[in-house]
Amino acid sequence: MDDPDPDPVPVPDPVPVPVIRAVDHGTARLLPDIDRERAWLLTVDGSPQSYVDLDDPTHLEFEYVRRLGHVVDTAAPPGRPLDVIHLGGGALTLPRYTAATRPGSRQRVVEFDGALVALVAEHLPQSDPDGVRTHTADARGWLEAAPGRSADLLVADVFGGSRVPAHLTSVEYARAAERVLRENGRYAANLADGAPFTFLRSQLANFAAVFGELALIAEPSVLRGRRFGNVVLLASHAPLPVAELARRTAADGFPARVEHGTALRRRTGDAAVVRDADAVGSPEPPGGTFRVG
Repeated sequence: MDDPDPDPVPVPDPVPVPVIRAVDHGTARLLPDIDRERAWLLTVDGSPQSYVDLDDPTHLEFEYVRRLGHVVDTAAPPGRPLDVIHLGGGALTLPRYTAATRPGSRQRVVEFDGALVALVAEHLPQSDPDGVRTHTADARGWLEAAPGRSADLLVADVFGGSRVPAHLTSVEYARAAERVLRENGRYAANLADGAPFTFLRSQLANFAAVFGELALIAEPSVLRGRRFGNVVLLASHAPLPVAELARRTAADGFPARVEHGTALRRRTGDAAVVRDADAVGSPEPPGGTFRVG
């Protein structure tokens, strides 16, 4: 009599492997996180661009993205949908977070690199893409053509390599951002600088010339000039939720500080607005600051 068939041997899931592809503006790499199943790091030319957990879009790995997440969380009462414009797409980390925490939000993502958009759509598809539209376009040109007073929140996270492009650093750009925001809308930008903060001070001057309320969020060591790092700039015509943002950012794994009011005016000092004709990109980070591998 033949022995019964043995129990089938389970076949393990395939081990994720890195994806490397030339995109329009460099070489993109999707690197799997061995500690989180279906989580990926996106780099372009060695600079980290995005981190996405496909199973948990509310997981924000990068500290500066957590700060932008706090901005989303405090932009309206919990769960209320928002109209959001994202300049800079990457792997769509913040649009995924917003869709998960504020269902029904209408989001427009502007990403200059069409090949990068295709790579992310192929390998990191959104579980629920409804409400998120991606446009392959230059951020400034798209913004200037967008309908006025159409957004509750505008998030700028645009880097060419590791620098903010010059045409997104002028007072004319600040006015273009203000034009698309509603009366109580908010602008948030990821910037990078270090002492003596020449670039950051110019951005504060630009946005102070256009908006009534400003704030910065960053680690204390960055604000004190001890190291180069990310700074989130906030601007609005309406009062900003400074106390709530301070509470939330102080509780993060890498606590941050919110600078506002008199301290921010002291930081700006006598910095002058920068017009398109004189605009320059953000400073090149010190070697290895934002690079992987």
